[in-house]
Amino acid sequence: MISLVLVLFSSFLCHVATAGRTCPKPDELPFSTVTPLKSFYDPGEQIVYSCQPGYVSRGGMRRFTCPLTGIWPVNTLKCTPRVCPFAGILENGAVRYTTFEYPNTISFSCNTGFYLNGSSSAKCTEEGKWSVELPVCAPVTCPPPAIPEFATLSVYKPLAGNISNYGSKAVFECLPHYAMFGNDTVTCTAHGNWTTLPECKEVKCPFPSRPDNGFVNYPAKQTLYYKDKATYGCHDTYALDGPQEVECNKFGNWSAQPSCKASCKLSVKKATVVYEGERVKLQEKFKDGMLHGVKVSFFCKNKEKKCSYTEDAQCIDGTIEIPKCFKEHSSLAFWKTDASDVKPC
Repeated sequence: MISLVLVLFSSFLCHVATAGRTCPKPDELPFSTVTPLKSFYDPGEQIVYSCQPGYVSRGGMRRFTCPLTGIWPVNTLKCTPRVCPFAGILENGAVRYTTFEYPNTISFSCNTGFYLNGSSSAKCTEEGKWSVELPVCAPVTCPPPAIPEFATLSVYKPLAGNISNYGSKAVFECLPHYAMFGNDTVTCTAHGNWTTLPECKEVKCPFPSRPDNGFVNYPAKQTLYYKDKATYGCHDTYALDGPQEVECNKFGNWSAQPSCKASCKLSVKKATVVYEGERVKLQEKFKDGMLHGVKVSFFCKNKEKKCSYTEDAQCIDGTIEIPKCFKEHSSLAFWKTDASDVKPC
């Protein structure tokens, strides 16, 4: 009788002991879920780990049973993100990304002169596929440029379909008598339009005035227009100060106003001078006077150093200043040495 009581008591104690060894809430694993999820589990109950959408299992077990010890076995399960395929190279553009793993997003951009035909970004989905088809970078094109009034296209080479790619150029010319204001060349921009078009405006110039002691020739017509020309000349002993030919410019003015300047009469009768790099006799080279603008160099003596140097003189509208250092010797003073024959300093 005593033995039966002991056996029953021992069984009761064993039942109490095993009944108290429940398993705790299982450990959380990154990117996974537990089914069923409870605060505790009785021995024999099972749980299943599964990876969240977008993740796949790598190694370890998924199903566990609560043991009598109340301690869950070591779980080595790892859930790693799905990897989308290589996005490829975007021709004429760039792909920006960190990784191709779920749930990362990649972005696309095009080089200057190309536009994005498609989405600007794509996301790696739960299935390991890109959310949208990858875009392409298409070339920016411009329609034919508008032609300004009174202008013509002198250079324009469109593609098939009469369109132009980014960077293409077109060149305009104005009709006769019209002047261009602005750049004659326009460029197809990255925005698909052309740079600012020029303007062609009719330009007239007044009749050029005749210079004193000279004359001017111009076309015999009632009105002088842009690009018309006039030529100037001077009477004997006068020299033209300015260009011989002038042109009506885009602002309605002549490109220059030439005038006729008087020649210089020389007070010096005898001197050797330097003219255009050569020694010449002043009285022979300029016996009829020196024209306006002509420059010569006179020889002067440095008495202390017993050497010579030169100083310039120029005819300016009938006046020439002879250097003060120049000394003209009389033909009778044959014993004096001319400065031009003295060694240079």
